[in-house]
Amino acid sequence: MPAREAHIPALEELLAGAHVVSLPMRVKFRGIMERESLLLQGPAGWGEFCPFPEYGDAEASRWLAAAVEAGWQGFPEPLRSRIPVNATVPAVPAAQVPEVLARFGRVDAVKIKVAERGQTLDDDAARVAAVRSALPEAALRVDANGGWDVPAAVTALTRLSAVGLEYAEQPVPTIDGLAEVRARLRDAGTPVPVAADESVRKEDDPLKVARAGAADLIVVKVAPLGGVRRALDIVAQAGLPAVVSSALDTSVGIRAGLALAASLPDLPYACGLGTVSLFASDITPDPLTADDGAITLRDAAADPGLLERYQATPERRDWWLERLRRVHAHLTR
Repeated sequence: MPAREAHIPALEELLAGAHVVSLPMRVKFRGIMERESLLLQGPAGWGEFCPFPEYGDAEASRWLAAAVEAGWQGFPEPLRSRIPVNATVPAVPAAQVPEVLARFGRVDAVKIKVAERGQTLDDDAARVAAVRSALPEAALRVDANGGWDVPAAVTALTRLSAVGLEYAEQPVPTIDGLAEVRARLRDAGTPVPVAADESVRKEDDPLKVARAGAADLIVVKVAPLGGVRRALDIVAQAGLPAVVSSALDTSVGIRAGLALAASLPDLPYACGLGTVSLFASDITPDPLTADDGAITLRDAAADPGLLERYQATPERRDWWLERLRRVHAHLTR
């Protein structure tokens, strides 16, 4: 059964509880040092609307649907209350890896960004080796965000597999490319499973990757998929193991990711929900960060003082509110 769509409140109701913030990052991530977000307060709690600026209104409408679910509908009943999470290492120099890992405390899994524009495979290999040196027993996964072509992906993953990889996330941009990388690695006896991220959340049909046999597992994010219930439905239909991840959210957005992870029938992998540790500040005095490799399920409410301290400039606030108007119109037409 498809997930039930949440009722979309009137624009005036959304605007009444809207707050735009700009939070400083500890390290550059996706090329930014400030993360902007529009937070919405509804009768069921807080929702987060933070699609990256380059996303069009149609794609951003799924993020608004997820924020409305969180603030106006609430989440499904959880099956578990403690969610294992991985650390995330951005595309930093290898020498900076220990400093980044120290912010996460003890972890059993680490996601490492690779294939960064302007960097080389040697940079990636050094970063991955530095993580392995710091955490000899941890499960390591790499995320290329579709940054390689097929030959480069096969070359890179063959080299990086020497340290032991749990999986490689979105090594190439297309579904056909994922299938080819997966086949080439299998034929070469290179034990690196392929995970699909963008090929799930950016496709009009998020199940296409599963039908194509292009991945061993899928990465699911609440906001780009339109909410917890829709993500649960996609995982059920895909029939593949799922990793829950986030889109560089505040604790409000991470709360939605935790709700998804808590509701999945199976949770075979540590989740990519530890990214609040990459922020220098959050919008709640009790951030949803990991303790001993996991986050305990709890609600996240934005603090009025922190909302005021980190409020965006008037120009950026106007930009986000205008975006909210456009995306709301797209979602309700």
